[in-house]
Amino acid sequence: MRVDVSFLPALATAFLLVFARIGMMVMMLPGLGDHSVPVRVRLALALALTAVILPLHRTAYAIDLTSLGPVLTMLGSELLIGAMLGLTARLALSALQVTGSIMAQQMGLGLITAIDPSQGQQGALFGNFLTLLAVTLVFAADLHHLALAALSDSYTLFRPGELPLTGDLAALVTGLVAGAFRIGVQLAAPFLVFGILFNLGLGLLSRLMPQMQVFFVAIPLSILIGLVILFVVLAALMGTFLGYFEGALREIAPNA
Repeated sequence: MRVDVSFLPALATAFLLVFARIGMMVMMLPGLGDHSVPVRVRLALALALTAVILPLHRTAYAIDLTSLGPVLTMLGSELLIGAMLGLTARLALSALQVTGSIMAQQMGLGLITAIDPSQGQQGALFGNFLTLLAVTLVFAADLHHLALAALSDSYTLFRPGELPLTGDLAALVTGLVAGAFRIGVQLAAPFLVFGILFNLGLGLLSRLMPQMQVFFVAIPLSILIGLVILFVVLAALMGTFLGYFEGALREIAPNA
């Protein structure tokens, strides 16, 4: 009895190409790709997703092992597509860093930073809080399923071996950055209004009572009022963000 194993090199190459797309996406995704998640967990998740996705889209990979150039070109396109998928969610989540920075500035806490566990670097205190809360709500609302749907739909939008159009990718990234900044400022609108009115009132108070130490009164009062406003608007703020986040993911998962 003779067993034919000639298909194994092509199958192994297809597995590595699928793993390149999925691994790059997992590395860039918020929550799953954060520095706080162990590397072995991310690797195991990427391998598990590869084992699920490969049988569904194995026929999309036309692999010619006689030359190395086409395989390397396909590998580069897979990495680019995976990075684009993960970066979409990452850029959408960055809107809350904009919101948190504006909130901190208006409350007088702009110079206070803390380690962002998702990035392993310094970040605004309220930005870190909102980001962690958003990641929790994304998983609680099952919006992470849209990322998995986008991964499957990407084989329809970006077929293996075809380089994505750089113009379309540039337009997508530009739109995401502009949208994240816009929604970040919109979410921080109550704090912007509070900051303008509060500083205007302090200016009038300092003119009416020059002997009063306005600075020592303003800092604790601005923090207290800012926390009250945050408590009041937090539910609406996160609900608005989840709607924006879902819309951003549906742009790359049209069939979800």
